[in-house]
Amino acid sequence: MTAKRIFVLNGHPAATSLNKAIAETYADAARQAGHDVRLMHLHDLDFDMDYGFAGYAKTKPLEPCLKAMQADIEWANHVVMTTPMWWGGLPGKLKGLFDRTLLPGWAFDTRKLTMGMPQPMLKGRRARVIVTSDTPDFFFALLYRKALFRQIKGQIFGFVGFKPVKLTHFAPVGAAKPEKITSWLAKVANLGHRGA
Repeated sequence: MTAKRIFVLNGHPAATSLNKAIAETYADAARQAGHDVRLMHLHDLDFDMDYGFAGYAKTKPLEPCLKAMQADIEWANHVVMTTPMWWGGLPGKLKGLFDRTLLPGWAFDTRKLTMGMPQPMLKGRRARVIVTSDTPDFFFALLYRKALFRQIKGQIFGFVGFKPVKLTHFAPVGAAKPEKITSWLAKVANLGHRGA
């Protein structure tokens, strides 16, 4: 197995969460398997979440933690993100992180268009996104058509060049018994070991 450079982002804004346990489990298993791993927790990042402008003519200077995240993405060939689903979408702080860091000239090139779409600038990287929710997978698929998955895969990671983007869904988490959480973390450890 070829060792990978893996950047793991815990996208939960709280200091203690299942997502944090998932991120740390993945990172630990990947390190034990010989992968090179960098781990970042959203709750540790201090930045202005509000992009604050209409368009890209002006941007705010990036805070040091945002520059560090960009550097970690540039370094990685595999990015793993954990996130809860809140109100059918991403937590506000995580969305703000993408608003502030995935900028033109770094993540995509608006000067080079293909069928009206900007050229992605982060090609050569793969992604694994692990989503937790209280919505069971059956309802998530039937009622909501997995809208968040489509956003993550096509309009965030895929838009800037990640391919493939693989998704894992653990649900429902609110009423999950300890043995269920243990089984989820075992699956995560297996993914981390394989760098998948």
